[in-house]
Amino acid sequence: MGGEKAVVELEGRPLVRYALDALREVCDDVAVVAKRETLLPVLGGLAEVWIEPGEPRHPLTGVVHALRQAAGRPVLVVAGDLPCLDGSTLRAIASADPQGAAVVAPRVHDRLQPLCALYLPAALGALEGFDPGGRATDLVRSIGVRELAGLDPAAFLNMNRPEDLIQAAVWLSRRPARPAVRPRGR
Repeated sequence: MGGEKAVVELEGRPLVRYALDALREVCDDVAVVAKRETLLPVLGGLAEVWIEPGEPRHPLTGVVHALRQAAGRPVLVVAGDLPCLDGSTLRAIASADPQGAAVVAPRVHDRLQPLCALYLPAALGALEGFDPGGRATDLVRSIGVRELAGLDPAAFLNMNRPEDLIQAAVWLSRRPARPAVRPRGR
């Protein structure tokens, strides 16, 4: 699909709203981190928007920016194209013992998921100045990661092709409805 995934709709909702709703089940503070030119849907008070630097163009640029903005707090990172992710999966990640690692990330289908992971404050120093030519999974491994196994692989279905939207719609239709999430302060 490429392009502006945050505004691609699934069952009448922008993809990023699914990630925000799951995060709001677990986190008190929620923000969308994006480049200035990124097209985002109207968020209606569901999250702050933090504008990351224009360069480097790498998934970890947003993670580093979020860690800076979080001012010493852990950051639960979720890519905006994971509509099947739910609060219980995020709770499992957020509450896992890091065992001394700087990152807690799921391993699903034998692949590390660095864009659905808990980054502890110690990750900031290790990631600042990262090599933008490196793969996110390799960079995260190099700073120390606790890999979590046993999470539902369906939760990590990301939207890369139009047929992924169909698969996600089928999966979502079989899942119990989520409670409504209201904007903060309302």
